[in-house]
Amino acid sequence: MDPQNPLLLLLLLAFPVLISLSSATSPSADDLVAELEALRAQSPSGVIHLDDRSVARFLTSAPVPRPYSLILFFDASQLRSKPDLHLPHLRSEFSLVSSSFAAHHASSPATSLRVFFCDIEFQESQASFSLFGVTSLPHVRHVGPHHRSLRDSEPMDQSDFSRLAESMAEFVEAKTQIPVGPIVRPPPISARQIAFLAIALLISAPFLIKRILEGNTMLHDHRFWMGLAVFVYFFSVAGSMHNIIRKMPMFLQDRNDPDKLIFFYQGSGMQLGAEGFAVGFLYTIVGLIVAFATHVLVRVRNTTAQRGFMLVAMLVAVWAVKKVIYLDNWKTGYSVHAFWPTSWRF
Repeated sequence: MDPQNPLLLLLLLAFPVLISLSSATSPSADDLVAELEALRAQSPSGVIHLDDRSVARFLTSAPVPRPYSLILFFDASQLRSKPDLHLPHLRSEFSLVSSSFAAHHASSPATSLRVFFCDIEFQESQASFSLFGVTSLPHVRHVGPHHRSLRDSEPMDQSDFSRLAESMAEFVEAKTQIPVGPIVRPPPISARQIAFLAIALLISAPFLIKRILEGNTMLHDHRFWMGLAVFVYFFSVAGSMHNIIRKMPMFLQDRNDPDKLIFFYQGSGMQLGAEGFAVGFLYTIVGLIVAFATHVLVRVRNTTAQRGFMLVAMLVAVWAVKKVIYLDNWKTGYSVHAFWPTSWRF
């Protein structure tokens, strides 16, 4: 080596500087954890919002194994209005899991908190959606410390979304081996609302007691109980509990024609809210006809009028039952037909 060569001497002097600059531009694992903790502290629910740049920083460019795990919720703003996806509700349930996890581990060591909950929006992060291979929503995915390829990370099963936050918590516990803790849901009525209701009840208590003693309340009106009985009957035969438990939408948007709405879904595995209301309305008509014939029509003294009303009631009841049977045949593919005894055949 020639000590008189100025170019070689300059390279030798610049080599340590280049090494220090390259180490400064690539953050260490502790720096990434500190950044994630700072981002989590800025979010009220603890959910960190990621985009393509932050996905590259915390996942694709981060050294493997990483000292943290990420639970990702994939979202799309243009699909939030679709009632069959329930994206806003699932996003709020995901936030509950995140906040419950933070509350449960508030007094735990910092190492147990290296599970970070994040969300990614499609319009902002289309490249990240492609890296993960996400083609349908809703979608939740776990990226562990040893996952090199994002496509090899572990997705949550689609059938588990029906149990909302509880199933998400089970998914997190199964993949990270860290308990989430009880899901802390906000109370349906705030403390201020409870105080307001208590004051209103105290003010109206003397007037309510006076009306109860006089028998002049809604609970003493037989029409109220009749209307309530009809409502309970309709609620029962319309399958409303099924729609509430399964969170079924009233209608769907036709994928082939966005301007068209689907109120009746062909297939026994799914029932829309409009279907239940239609069948419940037909059943309620039949029930009211039976109530009318057994409680009102029997008191009519004119035989001709009695027979005329009865004939109309029977025709309406037969029409309603035929509509229900037709809808069941169309939806399930099974036909219901009359059975004739063998002795009646010629």
